[in-house]
Amino acid sequence: MSSSSTRHHHHPEWTALSTKLLANLILDQVRKGNTVNNSSSSLSNKAWNFITHEFHTRSGGGVRRDKEHLKNRFALLARQFSLVKLILSRDDFVFDESTGCIIASDESWDQYVKECPDAEAVRRGGCPVYSQLSQIFRVVHLEEEETVLPEGPKRRPSRGVEAAIANAIGEMAAASRLRTSSLTQMSSRFTLAECIRELDGIHGVAENVYFAALEIFNNPCARETFLSLRSDMRLAWLQWKCATCFSY
Repeated sequence: MSSSSTRHHHHPEWTALSTKLLANLILDQVRKGNTVNNSSSSLSNKAWNFITHEFHTRSGGGVRRDKEHLKNRFALLARQFSLVKLILSRDDFVFDESTGCIIASDESWDQYVKECPDAEAVRRGGCPVYSQLSQIFRVVHLEEEETVLPEGPKRRPSRGVEAAIANAIGEMAAASRLRTSSLTQMSSRFTLAECIRELDGIHGVAENVYFAALEIFNNPCARETFLSLRSDMRLAWLQWKCATCFSY
């Protein structure tokens, strides 16, 4: 065996426990404010040194993962989190906090994976550290947090894994803005008033179906579906929707 081969070894596979340990360590440092420019995407060098030491200690020793390896894992988790946020923005996907799995019908998953093949990994493994990542990235107001998007001539350019993490956060912010824009456009195109006008033009609508439809129209996706259907199919769809969602 050559001397070079003895110096190199493969890192062990990431497990749910080791991933959770890393996420918890990062979250703890973010809460303590050990970040650069107050950005959760950029922990200080001191914070990463602490995380690297604590990760090795709490994981029981063994093969040591170096700081760059932990940063790379964090960058991957940031991208996964961005993808999960997009998936959960759809009405037919639900996150199970107890298991970290994303629940949806096979048809919904098949369609989404067809649009985004990277979602297959999330379909199989979920995102067990979604709660920790939500707190790390503070995504509730992500689009308002300019600090996550390095800009301006006075900022030091990001390099290596820091750049990968910053890019992932940037993708989240862009996706959040895109989602907001899409919802705004949908709301303006498929309005409640338009749905009611079309509903009033349908003959033979039972009173219970009519009032149930008004509740259904509170959902922007339902309004879009209703107005996109052929006029002769709308009553049948409403009756089916009412039978599915309500009991009389």
